[in-house]
Amino acid sequence: MRNSGRLTTLEAVAKFAVSAIIHQFERSLLCILARGNPLAKYKKKRARELKHDRFRDATILLADRLADKVGDHRKQILYGLIGLVIVAIGIYGIIRWRHKHADEAAAAMGRAIAINEAEVGPTAPPGSRDPFFTSQQERSERAIQEFQKVAAKYGEPYRTEALFFIASNELITDRLKAETDLQNLANGSGDVAVLAKYALAQAKESDGALDQAAAHYSQLVAMNSQLVTPESANLRLAIVYNKQGKKKEAADILFNMVSAARGAKDKDGKPLPESAASRSAAQELLKVDPTRHAQLPAPATPLGLF
Repeated sequence: MRNSGRLTTLEAVAKFAVSAIIHQFERSLLCILARGNPLAKYKKKRARELKHDRFRDATILLADRLADKVGDHRKQILYGLIGLVIVAIGIYGIIRWRHKHADEAAAAMGRAIAINEAEVGPTAPPGSRDPFFTSQQERSERAIQEFQKVAAKYGEPYRTEALFFIASNELITDRLKAETDLQNLANGSGDVAVLAKYALAQAKESDGALDQAAAHYSQLVAMNSQLVTPESANLRLAIVYNKQGKKKEAADILFNMVSAARGAKDKDGKPLPESAASRSAAQELLKVDPTRHAQLPAPATPLGLF
């Protein structure tokens, strides 16, 4: 969904680093060889045990030397202090690892989004080094692969966001699976659930399943999200009603939307700017019911213009 919204507009996208890929491949190869060699596995395990023993012995020796200097009655205090230092070092290491992991996840997500937004055309722009594809099908297939890597390797929120992008691209590669995956995401909570429901509503509208589309748009209105606002959902709902021949229902929604928007004021009593959804609703109402459109209150006069 990518998103207008919490899917958040991600603008700066990380580029692939070839050297990092080669390095990762070499490391992966070594790991594969090690896993296939029982002796290598034993040596690694034993090395960790020896390293642990040396650290433990050195720590205890340090404690003993300090304890000899200050007296036996303070040994417990010293051991406790050293234990606290070790715990603090461990916590610091975990925090550093988490920050690094989050940076890696964001970079991987950025690479996938760059592919998802790549230009499609017959030929790549001269001199461009950005991803380029000759068809939407090709781009979606590649984007799905990249987002699957993110979903498999990283936790939240990256996993759920990646799943949403996968489902969105499946609307091109496998529509039935896309609708199933979007429905599963829509049953969740948070911004991704809102975006998934909106994408599902649009897919149903595009397929001509207008009753299902209207149901999804109505649910979005009730969700009152800032990502897909009630105004935006109501606008789509009115359009669906009009397609179904429910012109009165459509006109009522559009008229109420525009009237409320044009009558809205801030805390100082000054008119609020009319939203893009409200302006689109006024144009749609003119097509659906010109008589009702003529009954709309006049738009607020911009400040400074009389």
